[in-house]
Amino acid sequence: MSIAATIIIGYLLGSFPTGLTVGRLIGIGDVRSYGSGKTGFTNSLRTMGLRWAALVLLIDAVKGSIPVLIGQLVFDEPWAAALGGVAAVIGHTWPVFAGFRGGRGVATAFGAFIAVSPLAALAVLGVGLAVLALFRYASVMSIVGVFAGFLAIVGLVLADQAAQPYLLFGLLTMLAVELNHLGNIKRLLAGTEPKIGQGGQRRDPTGA
Repeated sequence: MSIAATIIIGYLLGSFPTGLTVGRLIGIGDVRSYGSGKTGFTNSLRTMGLRWAALVLLIDAVKGSIPVLIGQLVFDEPWAAALGGVAAVIGHTWPVFAGFRGGRGVATAFGAFIAVSPLAALAVLGVGLAVLALFRYASVMSIVGVFAGFLAIVGLVLADQAAQPYLLFGLLTMLAVELNHLGNIKRLLAGTEPKIGQGGQRRDPTGA
């Protein structure tokens, strides 16, 4: 029951459409009408600016942390914490409160990593920022950073510094983020991926 409860809580928290809500509150409208069509930090930065994008980032990260902390502190169950974090990422990507059209789950995944292991979160942040400084692609930062976090969790579990269920958390979270970036990977290979701060134009509603 604790696992099921945390999964449900995680998914519903993850489903809160932060970028969409903030965009509408400040008069931008549906942030998914611009740029990448996503609701996360990068597209919020393109369309709303740093101040509001930072708020989106903070709330989306908290969405990932809360279910993990509930699993740890309320239920004292590593499996509940691990799967609650994964559910939050899934909820952010396919939010029931926003027509199942959300973001790519990076900030929510980072928040879950913080609650699972600050050391793993530090790996995500450090490697991600280094990659961003070198290449200026938010997508590359996300792909490589989350992979570094997964490797950090593997190392922590092998060193008996983290519970084994967090291996599944790290693996599923990494796979979710990487799969959500398949389109970015194709654009990177084609040389058409926008760098950080670029690509905030209104989307063609016809898809052309």
